[in-house]
Amino acid sequence: MPSAAVTCRLRPLFVCLLVGLLAACASVPPGARDPRDPWESWNRAVFRFNTELDKAVVKPVVKTYQRITPDVVESAITNFFANLRDVGIFFNDLLQGKFAAAGTDAGRLVMNTTLGLGGLFDIATEAGLTKHDEDFGQTLGRWGVHAGPYLMLPLLGPSTVRDAGGRLVDRAFSPLSWVRDDEARLALRTLDLMDARSRALKVEEVFGGGFYDPYEVLRDAYLKRREVLVTDGAVNEAAGPEEDMIRELEELEGADSAP
Repeated sequence: MPSAAVTCRLRPLFVCLLVGLLAACASVPPGARDPRDPWESWNRAVFRFNTELDKAVVKPVVKTYQRITPDVVESAITNFFANLRDVGIFFNDLLQGKFAAAGTDAGRLVMNTTLGLGGLFDIATEAGLTKHDEDFGQTLGRWGVHAGPYLMLPLLGPSTVRDAGGRLVDRAFSPLSWVRDDEARLALRTLDLMDARSRALKVEEVFGGGFYDPYEVLRDAYLKRREVLVTDGAVNEAAGPEEDMIRELEELEGADSAP
């Protein structure tokens, strides 16, 4: 599989990268209400739905995908979708005034699209061009928009009110949204999903289960990590197994799953 040299954002289908890991953990009734999570009852119900869907449908399909797809092909697919995501990262660099990062990400996009044969090979990382991690939710945060309540979205996973709105803009930045043929666009998004979930299976083997309340682990790690991303690390990030898990999953790169 290709190396992922940088931390990548938590994207819409993050739950499909994480629920397989958390599904093995025994959940407990919610304790004291967290002020960041006023809709906890709804969010827990959606979390259970996403977890069961992943266990019953997504994971078995992805295991079949892994079994029949050669490693070299999986690597090329991963690189292809990562290259597409650099388009949105570039635009968000500009919107945040990060012009040096925008230049680097533009260079990555050009190099991987041309020398990397449409993004199938990550030539830019080998050449020392660092991949950045920006989305429109982060852009809104940099502009001073508060995250708002935590929100677990059906199929799409953990978010906040701000980040859920940001995903709509990220969808417009995604080259997959520019594909006119509905069947082709659906096929590409499905392949992106399977690739992302396939890489997450490897993280499950590393971390395993054992969390007391997987819902709280996911919520707290997501919210903390989003703070770190919005502030470019200015918020102190305490070390711990949850943060290690989140960073590992971010390195897998989230799928572009906007419908």
